[in-house]
Amino acid sequence: MRHKELELSGWNNFPRSTCRMVRPERYADLTHVQGRSQIALGMGRSYGDAALNSDGQVIQMTRMNRMLEFDAASGILRAEAGVTLDEIIQTFLPRGWFVSITPGTRFVTLGGCIANDVHGKNHHAHGSFSSSILSFTLIKANGEVEICSPKHSPKLFWATVGGLGLTGIIAEVTIQLRRVESAYLHVEHEPADDLEELLELMAEEDQEYSVAWIDCLAKGGRRGRGVYMQGRHLNEDELSLKHRQRPLSPSLPKARTFPFYLPRGLLNRFSVQAFNAWYYKHEGRKGSFASDHQRYFYPLDSIQHWNRMYGRRGFIQYQCVLPLESSSDGLNLLLDTLQRKGQASFLAVLKRMGPGNQGHLSFPMEGYTLAVDIPISGKRAQDLSRELNAVTLDHEGHVYLAKDALLDPQTFREMYSCFDQWRTIKESVDPDWVFQSALSQRLEMRHG
Repeated sequence: MRHKELELSGWNNFPRSTCRMVRPERYADLTHVQGRSQIALGMGRSYGDAALNSDGQVIQMTRMNRMLEFDAASGILRAEAGVTLDEIIQTFLPRGWFVSITPGTRFVTLGGCIANDVHGKNHHAHGSFSSSILSFTLIKANGEVEICSPKHSPKLFWATVGGLGLTGIIAEVTIQLRRVESAYLHVEHEPADDLEELLELMAEEDQEYSVAWIDCLAKGGRRGRGVYMQGRHLNEDELSLKHRQRPLSPSLPKARTFPFYLPRGLLNRFSVQAFNAWYYKHEGRKGSFASDHQRYFYPLDSIQHWNRMYGRRGFIQYQCVLPLESSSDGLNLLLDTLQRKGQASFLAVLKRMGPGNQGHLSFPMEGYTLAVDIPISGKRAQDLSRELNAVTLDHEGHVYLAKDALLDPQTFREMYSCFDQWRTIKESVDPDWVFQSALSQRLEMRHG
């Protein structure tokens, strides 16, 4: 199989690595992919080095994108792992079916959703992506194919869910879609003057979907001010006359492209402060309104290459989750650290999470998750990341490995107490560690 030497990175453009990439054309090719070490790559929307592998090869999965079987009565879909959520939505939303769980971008593959056990705005109500998986097939290091589900090979299933592609190649996936009557949602925006008020609003949430934007630069009595946003799917009889004409096929705006990398320094404390003041006022006064699915779930997808706004050096997206009992104190300390370091991030998102699952390396736990973008600026990003990690660890939380680029092996083990159990299962199906990545090497998963 032909290969190319390419410089690759995650969506955050950091770190960059020259990798040997192969792109299988057919499902049968996957069992014949050979290499010293390998890792699968989907759409490249994870952050950090989870899908990089400079010492081996990267398997580009996007050609494995056939939809194989669909039951129109039950909403059960079987498809190859390279199928994206965007392709599923385009195909089945007009028929009244939507994905059960979705992250903040639709340009992700089914395999990537499983490997990172992605979550969305409804985790508090329905859990992470694994809750919609009925089964998947896994190509193991010896070339054998195993069907995994919560009932069939459950140990391997839960080691693969959130397992960062390190247990094998996810080849086919069977998932449960959800029935919807329209492509629209009822959305409510409510401003909060500080973090305490924001957490009170989120604790009382009564809609299926919820998320909050936080102004990380607000100080004093307004620290943690933000906009709480919740929503639910609209039934057809709740739509306006205009929307009833095409309830499942709305007219969507054409995506725009961010044309170039912003020069260094243009995204600074003052520009972000001005944006935050505008956003808080603009979004906080919206009240209740109807939104199509694309604007609500995927606002950043409307700007292609939006990651360029952080410049050529790239950025890290620091995302952690803290348990309920320590969330308030921990979030205040995280915000204090960001402000003390002068970190300007206009993309700061807070979500309420429900209980976690049996995935050994799966990210979610019951509590609150905060995600902030940190531009790369020499050692400052690394130093800040270490300080944020210390706060997260002190409050018994952990970081999202799919978005990590700087975690050290010791902190990783302290955050993920089930790692040894995961490694035992991993080595039972891949004793030679054929499946590796830059992340697994950085965290010394094999030898640490």
